[in-house]
Parts: sequence; C-alpha cells; structure tokens
Amino acid sequence: MNAKISEWNIDRSWTLFLDRDGVINKRFPGDYVKCMEEFEFLPLVKESIAELSFLFGKIIVITNQQGIGKGYYSHEDLAHIHAHMKKEIEMAGGKIDAVFYAPQLEEEKSPMRKPGIGMALQAKKVLPEIDFAKSIIVGDSESDMEFGKRAGMKTIFVGKEKDVAMKCDGYVSDLGAARTFLQGF
Repeated sequence: MNAKISEWNIDRSWTLFLDRDGVINKRFPGDYVKCMEEFEFLPLVKESIAELSFLFGKIIVITNQQGIGKGYYSHEDLAHIHAHMKKEIEMAGGKIDAVFYAPQLEEEKSPMRKPGIGMALQAKKVLPEIDFAKSIIVGDSESDMEFGKRAGMKTIFVGKEKDVAMKCDGYVSDLGAARTFLQGF
C-alpha cells in the first residue's frame, strides 16, 4: 500500500465509489455481461459491501457500459442486472445507494465515460452531500484511477499491474482486501 489510511479519517460523511466489472462481478474480457444470468459476483464482494456499508455514508456504483451503445443489450437489460445486484447485496446486509452508467461508445469521447467525471457529477447532482475530497474510488482499470484523480478522490486499484498501482493511493488484490484496507487493519 502507498497510502496511510489512518490519515484519511473515514467516517459516515465519506462516499465509496465502486467500479462494477472486475470489482463487483466477474469481467468477461472482450465481451459484456448482457443479462442477469451472466452476472457472477466475485468472491467476498457481498460480505465486503455489507461491512463497508457501516463505514461509508454512501456507496455508489459507476460503470462504463458501451455494450448498450453497440446494441448487445438494452437499458432495460442493464436495469434488471443492477436490480439483481442490489437485491443480492441488500440480502447480505449491504447497500448500494445509486448506480450510474455510461452507455456511450468509447470513440464518442463522452465526458460521461470514465476517465471523464460525468458520472461523478451526476452522482453529486442526485446526492448533493457527496464531497469528492471525502470520496474513494475502487476500480480495476487505469481509467477508473484517472476518473478518481480528476474528481479529486482517493484511488484504490484492484489488480496486479504495478505501473498503474504505483500511481494510486492504494492497491489491493480484490474487494475483500480493499475492505480490510479501508477498515484500517
């Protein structure tokens, strides 16, 4: 870890932003989660979000979903996937306060797509109590980390790419390890 978690003073006034694919659920490289049946939680995710729900005031999921723009699935399909995800997390004792997604194609260079901060601004518009200086993004891509830095958030990288990890405030192997890190153990 590069960060000194004790200096962050995380409490219920903080917001946790989570990327979805590769952090919450299994990522399909070169493909997309197109329906609820393809959505597979990664190990320890539901339990980790349940514990983090006591630490953070808000937990927000942000996800690029250009599969919609490519016509592989619809907004309605994605809504079913996210309803299922939220229900499973709630059944485990956790909460997701909101989900924001960017259906635009990467080549559109939309500010809604990470690394643009459109989803962060959208979240703040819906939940004005969000303070980006008291927010953390946990993600598994360089664009997630750039999103966090552009918005003024702390950044925690999930993965093994050392070149990306060394530019972040912290790096972990998975959301279970992020939970332990954020709880200060």
